[in-house]
Amino acid sequence: MKACALRLLVFSLGIFLAEVQAAAHHEILAKFDSNRRVTLRGFVTAIDWKNPHVHVFIDVPDGARRTNWAIELESPVDLEKAGWGRDTLKVGDGVAVQGFAARNGSDQAWGNSVVLASSGKRVLDASQAQVPRSSAAPRPAPRGPDGYPKLGPLPTETGYWARPSAAMLVETGSNVQAGAHGLLRNIADAARVAPFQRWARDLFENRQRNSLKDDPLFLYCKPPGGPRQFQLQYGVQFVEDYERQRIFVLIGGGNQNFRIIYMDGRTQLGQLRGDSDNPLYYGRAAGKWEGDTLVVDTRGFNEGFWFSNGGLPHTERLHLIERFSRPDWNTLKYEVAIDDPGAYTRTWSSGWTLQWVSGSDLPPYYCQDNRP
Repeated sequence: MKACALRLLVFSLGIFLAEVQAAAHHEILAKFDSNRRVTLRGFVTAIDWKNPHVHVFIDVPDGARRTNWAIELESPVDLEKAGWGRDTLKVGDGVAVQGFAARNGSDQAWGNSVVLASSGKRVLDASQAQVPRSSAAPRPAPRGPDGYPKLGPLPTETGYWARPSAAMLVETGSNVQAGAHGLLRNIADAARVAPFQRWARDLFENRQRNSLKDDPLFLYCKPPGGPRQFQLQYGVQFVEDYERQRIFVLIGGGNQNFRIIYMDGRTQLGQLRGDSDNPLYYGRAAGKWEGDTLVVDTRGFNEGFWFSNGGLPHTERLHLIERFSRPDWNTLKYEVAIDDPGAYTRTWSSGWTLQWVSGSDLPPYYCQDNRP
C-alpha cells in the first residue's frame, strides 16, 4: 500500500495496518472468528490489489457516522482464478459483504460473499469455489535424456505440480483430518499425528490451539523447508539441469524460493551429517535414481521454519529420505521418511500425491508484496 494511501486510511484502519504488514497467506481462523458472522453494507473507498491478500475497504453507516471496514479476501492469484480482476469492484461501488469478524474486535472481516448493490450480482461466493481438475486422460510419464522419468515440463510445454491430496504431514495409517493450512478438525487427534516426544507434542498442540498464528512462513515469510514445500497451494516446479547434474525445485508459495537436489553422486558432507556447520532452510540434498524413483537424502536443516503445515516441530537433527515418482503424466507421488531423534520417538513416514497443472508456470505469488 502506498504511503499516501496509508496516511488517508491510518485513522480508520488502526491496528489493521500492522497486521497486514506482518501477515501472509495465513490460516484465516488465526485472525478471524468463524462464530462471529457479520453482514456489512457500504461503499468501496479503496482497493489494495496485492499479495498475500487483497483488501477492500468500505465505509459502513453506523448511526450518525461511518466506519471504515477492511475486508480481507484471497490472494490476487486465487481471485483471478475465480474470475475476478482489478476492475471487478471500483471505488464508489455499493456492496453487501458477508463474512467473519476479526478476533481482536477491530473493524476487519474476512469476506466470504460480496454482492454489488446496484445489480444484485454476487461477484464472490467462497462456498461455490471449486478447484479445477485436469481433464486429460492418463498417459505415460515423459522421460528425459537420461532415460529416467522427467519431473519437470518438457522443453515444448509449461506446467507445475499442485493440488496436494494431503494438507498436512500425518503418519501413514493415521486417519487424522486437517484443513488447508494444517489446522486439525479435532484437537484430540494431536497425539495420533506423529510419534512425538512429549515436549514436541505439547508444542504442536499449543500451535494448534493458537490457530497457527505464530507460523514463521505467514508472519515473516520464512521459506517452507522440508515436506511443506509439497503441501502449499501454489505448487512446485522441477527444473532438471542435466549438464551440471542437479535439479532445482522452485517453490510456488512463500517468496518464489528454490532448493537444489545434487545428482552428481555426492554423499552427505561430513559422513552423512549434511551442512552441520551451516544449517539451511532446505538442508543439503543428495539425490539418486533407484529404478524410476528419485530418492533424495536431506540433512543439515536449521530450526527457523515449520517443516510441515500445522506446526509439527523439528530440530537440527532432522533427516529426511524423500521419494519422488511419476506413475503417469498427471500424477506425482511424494513419500517421505522422517528421522528426528530430537523431536520424535522413532522414524516415521507419510506421503501424498500432487496433480500436474498443464499450460502455465507457477503462479506469481509473493509473500511480501503487501509490506511497506
